[in-house]
Amino acid sequence: MAIITEINGGVTAPKGFLAAGIEAGIKYKNRKDMAMVYSKTPCTMGGTFTSNVVKAACVLWDKEIVANSPTAQAIVVNAGIANACTGEQGLDACRQTAKAVAEKLNLSEQEVLVASTGVIGMQLPIDRMVAGVGQLCENLGEGREKAKDAACAIMTTDTHSKEVAVTFQAGGKTITLAGMCKGSGMIHPNMCTMLGFLTTDLAISGKLLQEALREDVKDTFNMVSVDGDTSTNDTLLILANGEAGNPQITEKNQDYEAFAQALRYVNTKLAKMMAGDGEGATALVEAKVIHAKTKEDAKILAKSVICSSLTKAAIYGHDANWGRILCALGYSGAEFDPTKLELFFEGEGKRIQIFKEGIATDYSEEEAGKILSAKEVRILIDMKEGEAQACAWGCDLTYDYVKINADYRS
Repeated sequence: MAIITEINGGVTAPKGFLAAGIEAGIKYKNRKDMAMVYSKTPCTMGGTFTSNVVKAACVLWDKEIVANSPTAQAIVVNAGIANACTGEQGLDACRQTAKAVAEKLNLSEQEVLVASTGVIGMQLPIDRMVAGVGQLCENLGEGREKAKDAACAIMTTDTHSKEVAVTFQAGGKTITLAGMCKGSGMIHPNMCTMLGFLTTDLAISGKLLQEALREDVKDTFNMVSVDGDTSTNDTLLILANGEAGNPQITEKNQDYEAFAQALRYVNTKLAKMMAGDGEGATALVEAKVIHAKTKEDAKILAKSVICSSLTKAAIYGHDANWGRILCALGYSGAEFDPTKLELFFEGEGKRIQIFKEGIATDYSEEEAGKILSAKEVRILIDMKEGEAQACAWGCDLTYDYVKINADYRS
């Protein structure tokens, strides 16, 4: 196992990366709403995107670059307007934004990735986007605060920014991997997350970088659900500039495995931050399935529990309504023997068994309610049928979720 050390940092923590976040007035007033991440040197890259048939213009732009451009150096992001369902005008906004970045930073347009988040159907104000690019380029910097500015600028209904950075060893060098993401509502990814951006100074081929990212999201961002809605804009991008000086990873060796472990750590942390900051949420909820027959069964079962609106509402009410969990497991599509499974609630270092051998245990409703009042709640489901396991993450369902989404476009 690689030794992974978490550090205080964001996307500027790896060598050679700069960032900025500014108020561009794209839709919001008196808050940062446009961000940039830039590498001083060309990067290999990887990306995963929404499985929604309705894809935002920025997703189409980025998919083309990830598939066909050998390197990239910049990512520019706006919040407030999604640039989805915007036709040719939306694609032209991507081109003009990339062109503005390319001219300012002496890059090719095909080295500029773009991302948007916000209201679907609105056209981007391209004059403000281009002006924002100019401000971003002038404000690029390496410091911790620059990373924080960028992380704050990509938020929509998020209540706080989401960042993580780690170091690990590869090829005799200290490697840094960092990331930021945003996501609070319309979260039910079938590829990765709402918006996520990872930077690393690792030297690795684009092919292996893409493969590592694609495989990792299956057990991290793909296992998150806030409300069951898969966005038009889901994008996760990673840039690797090689500035750490390790021999480039071109095969799945020990260094590749160390990177994969660090990637799992970072993406898991970011995914849980996103789940815990779901719109209106008061608690992060984890469903952990153990001893399932297959990994696929474990994932299906865990996500079915996390996606259950009735279970989410019960967690909000601190109600140990275990029948809702059994029901969610039962309609998941996975086959199992309900008389074998055991069900536990965990929170704040406490555990209580709720269900065993087909019936409820003689548990204390009061004690269960206290555990479900924790900021982080785990539903542990032991299937007693095999060795596979999986985790899924979500949040409780509150009155505020409805209020936020009833007023979202106003």
